[in-house]
Amino acid sequence: MNKTGIIVAGLLMLALTGCNDKIEPGTATVQRPKISGVTTMEIGLDKTTLFHEATATVSAEVESTVSSRIMGPIAAIEVKEGDRVRAGQLLLVIDSADINNKVAAAEAAYREAVQALSAAEQNKLLAETTYSRFKNLYDERALSLQELDKIETQKKVAFIEYARTKEMVKRSEAGLAEAKVYLGFTKILSPVDGIVTAKYIDPGTMAMPGMRLLTVEDTSRYRLEAEIDERLAGQITPGIDVDVEISALHEKLQGKITETVPAVDSQSRTFKVFISLPAEKKLHSGLFARIKIPVGQQEIILVPAEALVRKGQLTGVYAVDINKIITYRLVRPGKEYGSKIEILAGLQPGDTIITENVSGIVDGSILQTEN
Repeated sequence: MNKTGIIVAGLLMLALTGCNDKIEPGTATVQRPKISGVTTMEIGLDKTTLFHEATATVSAEVESTVSSRIMGPIAAIEVKEGDRVRAGQLLLVIDSADINNKVAAAEAAYREAVQALSAAEQNKLLAETTYSRFKNLYDERALSLQELDKIETQKKVAFIEYARTKEMVKRSEAGLAEAKVYLGFTKILSPVDGIVTAKYIDPGTMAMPGMRLLTVEDTSRYRLEAEIDERLAGQITPGIDVDVEISALHEKLQGKITETVPAVDSQSRTFKVFISLPAEKKLHSGLFARIKIPVGQQEIILVPAEALVRKGQLTGVYAVDINKIITYRLVRPGKEYGSKIEILAGLQPGDTIITENVSGIVDGSILQTEN
């Protein structure tokens, strides 16, 4: 027998010898670390509000576009963009030379009409007196009927002329009032308390009726404008409270839907809603906001935030099975609900997890319960 054969034979004998030492089932035990002093909870379903999250933009509830009502060159601009103004404050002046001439002409026409009315009134009184005298002469048969008719006609003409002149005074008075109103249009005043947010003209610019001159934003009231998915058109109505977060200001506010626009945009497939905001000095138009609108109820799994254990890129919890053995189970967390976290996958109702003192737990240890 060569050397190789001797070695093989020796290995076979060792194997046969080892087969004689059999391990009976149940004789081998695993020593698991025992864990106590922890808090457990059984997983159940929690009913919570279902929110629709969207983005929104802060805008002034009242934004006034100041326009011209007359034609004329801009003579002076008293404010600039960013200036805070009061209601009734002078914003700009339009050259009023032409309107001043119209006011002067209207005043002259009014004075002339008043003088004409005075003359017509005197003529009317004279005609009345003359007719009365001629009527007495006619009654005394000292005057013919034809002569009396002539005087009576003159009286009627005097009354008609007086009435016509009186109407002329009214027209000239109205014309003067109109000219003065147009003169008032040369001074543009702020319609609200707020901030000048836009200026569209410069001194010397020719203003035209309806032309935009300035924009004044009312800073006392702000709201949000949001575009909402068309699928929620029937669920979102005025009066619903909305959670608002404005990251730039580090502010969380409570808003309320005040208006919905039912028309759906054909391209974005969204409809517009307006959300009122509480008075807040830091607010200004253009700010970005995130909103959460309640749209119903849902049942989800929630666990305390401290129950989550993160190991690198993994997130899990320590679950306890029916044999009290603790295992690290991977879960997929969702949204935060106060001090609790939504679990999207990894747990089922009826599971038991450890919620406190998780830092010292070892995967595979056994939970020791107090008797």
